[in-house]
Amino acid sequence: MGSKYSLVALFLLLLHPVVLSGPTNGIIRVGLKKNKILKRHTDEVGATLRDENSDDISNIRLKNYMNAQYFGQISIGTPPQKFSVIFDTGSSNLWVPSSKFLPLIYAGSSAEIHYGTGQISGFFSQDHVKVGDLNVYDQDFIEATREPSLTFLAAKFDGILGLGFQEISVGNAAPIWYNMLNQQLVAQPVFSFWLNRKTDEEQGGEIVFGGVDSDHYKGVHTYVPVTHKGYWQIEIGDVQIDGETTGFCAAKCSAIVDSGTSLLAGPTGVIAQINHAIGAVGVVSQECKAVVAQYGKVILDKLMNKALPQQICSQIGLCTFDGTQGVSKGIQSVVDKNIKKTSYSWNDAGCTACEMAVVWIKNRLRLNETEDQILDYANSLCDMVPNPNGESVVECSTLSEMPNVSFTIGGKVFELSPEQYILKVGKGATAQCISGFIALDIAPPRGPLWILGDIFMGRYHTVFDYGNMKVGFAESA
Repeated sequence: MGSKYSLVALFLLLLHPVVLSGPTNGIIRVGLKKNKILKRHTDEVGATLRDENSDDISNIRLKNYMNAQYFGQISIGTPPQKFSVIFDTGSSNLWVPSSKFLPLIYAGSSAEIHYGTGQISGFFSQDHVKVGDLNVYDQDFIEATREPSLTFLAAKFDGILGLGFQEISVGNAAPIWYNMLNQQLVAQPVFSFWLNRKTDEEQGGEIVFGGVDSDHYKGVHTYVPVTHKGYWQIEIGDVQIDGETTGFCAAKCSAIVDSGTSLLAGPTGVIAQINHAIGAVGVVSQECKAVVAQYGKVILDKLMNKALPQQICSQIGLCTFDGTQGVSKGIQSVVDKNIKKTSYSWNDAGCTACEMAVVWIKNRLRLNETEDQILDYANSLCDMVPNPNGESVVECSTLSEMPNVSFTIGGKVFELSPEQYILKVGKGATAQCISGFIALDIAPPRGPLWILGDIFMGRYHTVFDYGNMKVGFAESA
């Protein structure tokens, strides 16, 4: 599941159960209902997807809490018990609270899952699960007996329904999507998300299992292949601010498409550039300022002499990673199968600061600026480093002056306007505006890694094509 960062408790709280619509044979619709508190179609490669009028598509309506989390209702057991769950493409297990809410340990069947801002533990069970009008038989799931983090204790949702791959499933339990396919409950191995970002509308969005809803997007989808099974991981290209490259991902980056993450996460260096451009308040990094003051001219000279950017920080002794092997000196990681369970200890912040400075300086060299201009720009970014423990704030009155931010996927530019990447909490003089961009650093070789969460998926209708191992994006309608 995506990292759920606290946004004035915004990302911690989800409200209300959901009403299911009644579909038919083989397609489920999961509708998303918005909480105001805050025919056939062919894609460009010729694949035919069933639309909402088909007899074998089902849906589930979702609720939306402040454009930050989307959740819908399922039921488990006989007689059925209803649960509100996050439909999360960034994890693979189904878990709900157990009636045995005690620190019980069952030999051979205990389970523990760590997420970005919380964890749960419990034991495995098996029962029938109803999603929309689909009855999934003998589904393995976790009964959570402990939810110790504030994220889950304060939340109004009950649990998580993972839609990732079995490769990252705790206990190697088959995800519910796999059982839908194995039990031939859906017509096509495809599910799609529409997340409604219009706060004045009751319906918060919809998931369609088995196809797509043609009313929820415009034009055709741009598809890119899944590059690594586990998460729905894809490759993205250049990240731009008002059409100007940031210097990141021009040579490609990896990204996870994650409905369980509220914001849009990326490497600290580029998030600092974006937040600087939109006027977001960050934190001053003294390590960063020291690196720029002491090594900025050295980095600049090396870049002008055509040194490989990824090797500069090791050449000047701040990192041990040389761009081809090893890891950064300042990073010690404890990693299991799930990146969401990764923790990093930054023992040498100078290495991280150096890596950011190299990219910033390289990017400004492209603009033919003077040495003083380049180093002043890098130093100013050191004053705006994103807070690793939370979000960055902007002035609500400046939205019209902020730039667009775009991502290149499959050769096409996907743009986000300020209205789409800023989350506004509250009204009037007490309103607070939050940058939708947050820092997340994953070390090579798995990183750098982006997480395209609800900020992105709300702007672009998303198709998860399991049969062809690809993900498609089209403008939401």
